[in-house]
Amino acid sequence: MNIFSDIDEIKFDKNTVLTLGTFDGIHSGHQEIISRVIDCSEKENLRNLVITFHPHPRKVINPELNLKLLTTSDEQIKIFEQLGVKNLLIINFTKEFSQLTPEKFIKDFLVDKIGIRKIVIGYDHHFGKSRGGDVEFLISSGKKYDFGVIQIPPFLIDNEPVSSTKIRAAIENGQIDKANRMLGRTYSFSGIVIEGDKRGRELGYPTANIKLNDTDKLLPQIGIYAVMVELNGMNYKALLSIGKRPTFYNDGAVIPEVYIYDFNNDIYGQNIKVSVIQKLRGEEKFNSAEELIKQMNLDKENGLKVLNQIKKLTN
Repeated sequence: MNIFSDIDEIKFDKNTVLTLGTFDGIHSGHQEIISRVIDCSEKENLRNLVITFHPHPRKVINPELNLKLLTTSDEQIKIFEQLGVKNLLIINFTKEFSQLTPEKFIKDFLVDKIGIRKIVIGYDHHFGKSRGGDVEFLISSGKKYDFGVIQIPPFLIDNEPVSSTKIRAAIENGQIDKANRMLGRTYSFSGIVIEGDKRGRELGYPTANIKLNDTDKLLPQIGIYAVMVELNGMNYKALLSIGKRPTFYNDGAVIPEVYIYDFNNDIYGQNIKVSVIQKLRGEEKFNSAEELIKQMNLDKENGLKVLNQIKKLTN
């Protein structure tokens, strides 16, 4: 896959089918759009191109929201390539860029610099200054500049349209099953294993504390989860704890840490990927270490029941 960070790097080619958007999560609806782009490019011998933005536009326009992301830039690149995208343009999104009118963006970028034969968009797509560009505008522009517009209808899961906002809310509420169905794969995050206070080891449950590779990445709701972890190319069953460890600390920071079943290797400094399968329970404060250990034994048993039902991971 060719990756471009500047539009001037792209050779002009009128025979191009493209789509554009933030694609946070690259969920089932996004995948439907990408699939149509690739299908169109293969059937009509067109160059396929995906245009996306970094940072996420909402983080630039409304930085006070502290938006957390479903996919990091590195994750997006990997998923786009897996889906068959041949050309990816990542536009540096700035406040200045956000002021481009839909007319100027279409004419100056898509028509004159990149070249466009067809554009594929989602049912609710908007772009340009104040999100003034929509499907009607694209259709009229297509008639003016000789390109076609393909609009993809909403992708429904459980009779509701899939969206990044809904997936984000599901993850924040611990509804991992719903989030994974909408994503079309298991939600995951990655980070480096760092040293902790070794409290888990003292309790008989050695855990690996994780420092996220990207602090903008969304972590699931505080609680205990059944997960799979990927380490050095191998997959392992594990439990994930996201929380403040209230049994031992009053105002601790929120820490993600994993207990890997039947594993006791030194993995400090190594990168680990955590795929979140199912929430087991919320975080609790126990009156003693003994009560906590009793619950952890139960979590280990319950987590194994969930993980033993997994036939394969889809990501």
